[in-house]
Amino acid sequence: MQKTLAPDRRRADAATWITAAIIAAVYVAVFVLEQVLPATSMLFTVLKKGATYALVAVSMNLLNGFTGLFSLGQAGFMLIGGYTYAIFSLSNEARETVYQYFDCAIGVTLGVVPSLILAGLMAALFAFLIGLPVLRLKSDYLAIATLGFAEIIRAVFQWQKLGPVTNGSNMLKDYPTFNDFNITLASGRTLYLSTLIPFVIAGVCIAIVVLLINSSYGRAFKAIRDDEVAAEAMGINLARHKQLAFCISSFFAGVGGAMLAMYSNTIQAKAFTSAMTYEILLIVVIGGIGSISGSCVASFLFVACSEWWLRFLDQEQFIGAWQVPLLRNGFRLVVFSIIIMVVVLFYRQGMFGMRELPDILRGKRGRRQRKGAVK
Repeated sequence: MQKTLAPDRRRADAATWITAAIIAAVYVAVFVLEQVLPATSMLFTVLKKGATYALVAVSMNLLNGFTGLFSLGQAGFMLIGGYTYAIFSLSNEARETVYQYFDCAIGVTLGVVPSLILAGLMAALFAFLIGLPVLRLKSDYLAIATLGFAEIIRAVFQWQKLGPVTNGSNMLKDYPTFNDFNITLASGRTLYLSTLIPFVIAGVCIAIVVLLINSSYGRAFKAIRDDEVAAEAMGINLARHKQLAFCISSFFAGVGGAMLAMYSNTIQAKAFTSAMTYEILLIVVIGGIGSISGSCVASFLFVACSEWWLRFLDQEQFIGAWQVPLLRNGFRLVVFSIIIMVVVLFYRQGMFGMRELPDILRGKRGRRQRKGAVK
């Protein structure tokens, strides 16, 4: 029996090590590219936003893909996290400039890391309070309720009476952003870290989610997803585990909202519309519902297509004196929608399905070995 299992264990270990090497190579490549390419390169915009969306997509996948709860409240939790980070990371001098029309009610300034953690905790607190009544609902009713919460939160944060805290409908700015992590060396050379930092933050958070999914709590989440009746019969407390998954997912969505605030340099409640939630949901579906690796890869592909690769379709193009037809402002979205439809039609389970990158590597290696054995 041991001889039969040993090759499988070696394959599993090899796939895990190869995955770790790929991830490490990505981090090294990001660092090197940031030192070589100009800071204005569109590549860095895609990488920063892609890392942010990857974390939020993984947080939604934890709830939708691994627990089976169809929630559409990610934009609301991102808003809470983004505002919490911006408010508590502002310096006292910046508050006087930002809160021009209100007397700021917050006089505490925290560092970047405490502000990020507090952003996640505030989102988790709101999720706990909202989850008490909402998580009794199922399927489409839960989705509608959480979507309604996100819209209500967006309206409340623009309420003028909350201006001393949220600055009303005015934007927040002058808080620490990714660009503030660049280091000027004694030699006068600048060490650019503004793209690596979001990768580090997202990587740590996603690693925690992976550990959670592979723990006993993660197995309980999957059991609830597969069959609630059977899970409850096995002794799993449905209400407790649903609430736990909802709060953890919201925590990381709040951190993702804080990262989005750091990426955009300003934050305003009106930007966190339901369309943002649909974008995250689309990333989860394209990558594969129930796949962390799929959510990460799909996030970068989605951002690259929507923000970079297809931008030329919004501008008039000429081949000599002949003008290419149809190319005008907004045509990019038409082509992007067609691409998404094609992907969904041919990859109905998403690009990764329910598999992770190590699973794919093991499958490839297994096929090669079987081909060698046949020869």
